[in-house]
Amino acid sequence: MADHGVIIDVNAGESSTEGDSGIENGKNDTRSERDTVDSSPKQVHFDGDIYAQKSTQESDATVNEEKLLLAGTLVLDAKRGRNMEFKTDHNHVKAYILYHKFYLRWLLYFFIIIDLALALVEHPAVPGWLAPYWATMIVEGLCMAYFTFRICHCAYVTNKFWKDTKNIMVIGCIVLTMLDIICFIVWQNLVTPPTRAIRWSRSLRPFFIVNFSDGKQIRRAFRNIRRTVPDILNVLVLFILSVFLFALLALKLFYKRKNLVYPNGDAYFKNYFDCVWDLYVLVTTANNPDVMMPAYDYNNFFAVFFIIYLIICLYIFMSIVLAAIYNNYKKNLKNEVRMSVYGKRRRLAKAFELLKVRQSGEYVITKACWIKLMGIVLPTKSAAHLEVMMRVLDVGGNQCIRKKHFMGLADLLQVELSEVKDRQTLIEKYFPKVYNAYASVMLKMVVRHKFFRYSFDFLIFVNAFFIAFDIDDADWFFLSMFMAEIILKLYTFGAKEFFLRFWNIFDFFVIAACVIASAVEVIIGASSDEFRTLDVLLVLRVMRLIKLFGSIQRFKVIIMTIVNIGPSILTYGGVILVFYYFYAIIGMEIFNNKIQYFGYNESMQLENHRYCGNPALKGSLFYKSQYCSNNFNDLLKSIVLLFELTVVNQWHVLTSGFVLVTNKAARIYFFLFHLTCVVLVLNIFTAFILEAFILEYSLQKVPKLESQVEAKIKEMGLGIGSKKPNKTTSTSVDSLELVENEVPPDRREDDKENDSDTDSIPDMSQETGLKFHLKKKSRKKVEVLLMQMFEGEIEDDDEGPELDEEYFSTRRPTLESVT
Repeated sequence: MADHGVIIDVNAGESSTEGDSGIENGKNDTRSERDTVDSSPKQVHFDGDIYAQKSTQESDATVNEEKLLLAGTLVLDAKRGRNMEFKTDHNHVKAYILYHKFYLRWLLYFFIIIDLALALVEHPAVPGWLAPYWATMIVEGLCMAYFTFRICHCAYVTNKFWKDTKNIMVIGCIVLTMLDIICFIVWQNLVTPPTRAIRWSRSLRPFFIVNFSDGKQIRRAFRNIRRTVPDILNVLVLFILSVFLFALLALKLFYKRKNLVYPNGDAYFKNYFDCVWDLYVLVTTANNPDVMMPAYDYNNFFAVFFIIYLIICLYIFMSIVLAAIYNNYKKNLKNEVRMSVYGKRRRLAKAFELLKVRQSGEYVITKACWIKLMGIVLPTKSAAHLEVMMRVLDVGGNQCIRKKHFMGLADLLQVELSEVKDRQTLIEKYFPKVYNAYASVMLKMVVRHKFFRYSFDFLIFVNAFFIAFDIDDADWFFLSMFMAEIILKLYTFGAKEFFLRFWNIFDFFVIAACVIASAVEVIIGASSDEFRTLDVLLVLRVMRLIKLFGSIQRFKVIIMTIVNIGPSILTYGGVILVFYYFYAIIGMEIFNNKIQYFGYNESMQLENHRYCGNPALKGSLFYKSQYCSNNFNDLLKSIVLLFELTVVNQWHVLTSGFVLVTNKAARIYFFLFHLTCVVLVLNIFTAFILEAFILEYSLQKVPKLESQVEAKIKEMGLGIGSKKPNKTTSTSVDSLELVENEVPPDRREDDKENDSDTDSIPDMSQETGLKFHLKKKSRKKVEVLLMQMFEGEIEDDDEGPELDEEYFSTRRPTLESVT
């Protein structure tokens, strides 16, 4: 310890350990280095003797371990896009690492699913699934206990815990749920005779999905909704006022005309609130032209009123609502990208400041420090793996990493790096002589050739022809050929690479199901008329022809848009699930058992089973349409009914049934559901599709779109299938254009992307050493592409303004080149 010292910048709070740098040795060198940097703020030097006098008796190794752990945590946060501000002392850092352990996160997901699933067995339960109330209370109590543990853990490790709204929401939901449980138990045991109490807190359950930090994608979607509502509120207010105004006109036009009635005898625009409701439904086109026909039959000129109303409220206002939602979605998406990029850069900059040492007049991270850092970030990787990664960031070849290049570490960690043994198939590992024999090599060349794929695509066309004309004699021939195709691909590419492609997975399971179904046919001796599963499954495989359209330039934008929105559909599916669950619970409490299904044969039914079990529905359009199964009697039926309401068609008829069995105030429930789920959420999803399509269209004109790390990997020839280019013809990373320019003729061939299930699997049989797996532009997520485009617009050292998230919600971004 006497030979090592620590230089601590009092003002900046930065320190560098000389012993680990391997650059400076001895006290004389230490003093000279101190003199070099003495022009900056005052620094204090602790030599070994003074340092040993500290009461804690900490060594340099201990200090470095803490700094390395903190730096490694910051790097992992940058890689994974985490934005949680945590306390940086050693104990809190270890607790923060524990907080993000996968098993605690998956336990949270498990308890959230269990908590949501309780509605299936609580009253009103799915038939046959009803559980005792005390059992559901115990399970929900366990869920609340884990949620409490999780939020307390979060409070322990994070800064500004009480200033984060989502934490307050989680605590509030836990407290309200426990109060509701206590009140329910007291009610059930003390009230005589016992009556069913309302479990009002059940509607709060989906908010745990939104407000825990682990549901990042869904929380981001809800944040988008929250920011969109204030900006479109003025449009919605004007729209509602317009409906009110036209309702007043309709009342004055039709109220005194005694002969105007609906075909079923109901009054026609005789009440102002009925006028408002009918005209609001008309905007959704669900009751068009039914609502107009009585007035149109009475006088043809009354059609002018409805035409003007639809033009203003449907075609103008609803279009403005969509435009406002799209504009806000685009702005919020850009702000999210900005926050992600700047958040990533700030964390990497903090990690660099913790580990930097001064060398040759500049701050760097040494190779020894890099190895220790990667031991925390990538603990299972080999020394050769870490060496190759450092080569990418060590641009000057000086066995150190500058801050400019260290800022690309998060991007580098996203790129898969494999060794030779990782790229070998199982057959190649255990039977290398067979796999590498001349005949095997020729077979693999055939499988990799485009002709192989085209042959089986043509075979699918022929198979579709046979199925269309009900020719069954060749079923086993086609099945055998498709089985052979899958076996050859598995042999050539290996299971790992084969199952990374969606269409390969699709083919495998369809053909496997065909084989099983055919075997069952043979075993049970079913005739072709009794068992047609094989045809059904082979028809599914015909869907693979959609892939062919993706290689046609005219259709590529559309196909790639559909592919790119796939993951986000799950996110918006989660958003819809939150709303569905919320409204389903409320609907079950209000409309439970008001409508039941007993069939429609009135002559064979008991008196109390007729008309959906409710005489108020006698003669109603709801009953005549045979909608009795559309009810709120359990969670599953409720979700199906809410989906039908989301589709909009006949939603006013569904609503009318529940209005008849309760009162007209029930319309408020259905109006709010339509406003939130159809007008707001579905329009935001439409805005997402529009933005994804525009982005995909723009990317078709961008010659290259890659991070600086990816460009460096290609330049060094370390990517799968890449070769080190001639230095005289290599393109500088900084010269890459990120604007909508035409692709230069000399680069078009290199940038072509064929996403077929075979051509997109690289040939790694000839690759030696460690190689990076660079993703094609078409296989990157929309958010990743936007982040790369934004990083191309800002300076390398730009870490963003030191402002909070509210700044980004009002600040307009500068990603105009992609919109």
